[in-house]
Amino acid sequence: MKVLVWTQYFWPENFHINQVVAELHKQGMHVTVLTGKPNYPDGDIFAGYSALGIQTEYRDGIEIIRLPLRARGKSSAKGLILNYLSFIASGYVLGPWALRGRKFDVVFVYAPSPLLQALPAIFVSWIKRAPLALWVQDIWPESLKATGYIKNRRILKFIEYVVRYIYRYSDSILIQSEGFRDSVQRLSSDRTKVQFFPNTAVQLTKDNLSSLDLRRVSRYFSVVFAGNIGMAQSCTTIVEAAKILQGYKSIRFFVVGSGSMEKEIAQMIHDEQLDNIELFGRVSPEEVASIYTVSSVLLLTLRDDPVLAVTVPSKFQGYLAAGKPIIVSCNGQTAQMLTDAKAGLSCAAGDSLQLAEAVLELFGSERQRLEEMGENGRAFFLRCYHLPPRVSQLIGYFSRLVKK
Repeated sequence: MKVLVWTQYFWPENFHINQVVAELHKQGMHVTVLTGKPNYPDGDIFAGYSALGIQTEYRDGIEIIRLPLRARGKSSAKGLILNYLSFIASGYVLGPWALRGRKFDVVFVYAPSPLLQALPAIFVSWIKRAPLALWVQDIWPESLKATGYIKNRRILKFIEYVVRYIYRYSDSILIQSEGFRDSVQRLSSDRTKVQFFPNTAVQLTKDNLSSLDLRRVSRYFSVVFAGNIGMAQSCTTIVEAAKILQGYKSIRFFVVGSGSMEKEIAQMIHDEQLDNIELFGRVSPEEVASIYTVSSVLLLTLRDDPVLAVTVPSKFQGYLAAGKPIIVSCNGQTAQMLTDAKAGLSCAAGDSLQLAEAVLELFGSERQRLEEMGENGRAFFLRCYHLPPRVSQLIGYFSRLVKK
């Protein structure tokens, strides 16, 4: 089966679609990826790439076609909007040219923000006479309201009409969280098209690990947050919890990653003169996996917001796969999943005192309890989110679309 994967973000940018594409290829799919020039999260086009022109490369047997786009820039709403629009424009104007003479059985759109990137994919699927499967990672326009990038009601209403159009002309709509169902079905003309397909992760093995020296993590009761450091992640809650726990010299927080709030978080740590929280910086996926193996607890935080309450960050599955106790400081879907997995503790979004108390509870727990939480999480992961069987399920979706 020939699959066209349409995604604004792809390797060397670190997104979950990278793993899914690799597994699709491994399971016998002939995969072509159409994407943009890598520039996330720093906002500059990566070395070795040019913002202009179409570039084609191959990675592990997978063809990657890159369309020109405007880099997102540094924490600028205007730059972000232009980045989104440039990829959409390139998709309409250059996408058909880049894919000329090719046939595909299905078009698969990986749709984190911006969901509007699906617009030219719909056009290309019509040209190629191939059904389109849309994998929704963020619900629009609600996510725009949550981030605060767009507040004008008329603009939000217009975007809602566009989202209705996207859902109408998608042959299958996959949602990564059951919490998305009401929103997506409300804007979809055919509710039967909406199916649950969660994010997945690979199981950690020695092949996943790096040789990174992690003694500074392993010598503490280490609470590790990994991922994007942005408005939605509420990393200020982590800093406030670290301040509460300053007197516990054996407990240390590690924030791994980068993002728009990184400088603000670093300034907070400096202003409070905290020595029990460390910004680790952005590292490779292999290095993140190595950090997980030596951590004591893995931490996930989200801001108190109704949209985020129905969202399940893709790193949650990676946390479960690591087999470590997990603390989630968030409301809604992710907290409920953690409870179902019996893999850790949850506390209210944005509540630094509750977070500090949860860390202290695990710090004072017997080793057997912590190991049991980790084992529960890994078992839950293997049962529900392991990459190979989930990708096999995805291929089944594709096959049914092609038969229709």
